[in-house]
Amino acid sequence: MNLGNSLFHARKRCGLSQEDVAEKLGISRQTVSKWETDETIPDIRQSKKMAALYKISLDELIEFDVDVKEIQEMIDQTNEETEKKIDWTNAWGKKYPVLLQYQNKVNIPNYAQRMNAMLDELKQEYQFNEQDAMLVLKDILYNVWKIRKIKCSKTV
Repeated sequence: MNLGNSLFHARKRCGLSQEDVAEKLGISRQTVSKWETDETIPDIRQSKKMAALYKISLDELIEFDVDVKEIQEMIDQTNEETEKKIDWTNAWGKKYPVLLQYQNKVNIPNYAQRMNAMLDELKQEYQFNEQDAMLVLKDILYNVWKIRKIKCSKTV
């Protein structure tokens, strides 16, 4: 996705028109249009104001350098043997340090016991294998988190 697309989608998610954004940023509607069509790019100050207006981080707003199709191709090309060699906690921990730090703070056995029960329930009720049950549980948790994140951003 390119920067203009990112700006367009962020604005649309907030239900704002180009006129609304222009008015709130003190610029012309044509300027917003030029940013969204990649004719020009906003300066850092305007980018920070837009991120605040759209209630997202500046990183999220300008995250345009990774093409979703490229990511999908990489996923498709990764075989099971390569996947086993990757320490996902360490890899994601570089972006999310909490993954490298929570082990000494969180009562892991408590959560593990409850999650094991949920995995067993998914396996028994829907005849999922071990991996499928884990993927389904992970997806449910992610969707619950996404909904909570949306609700939280609306209350701010």
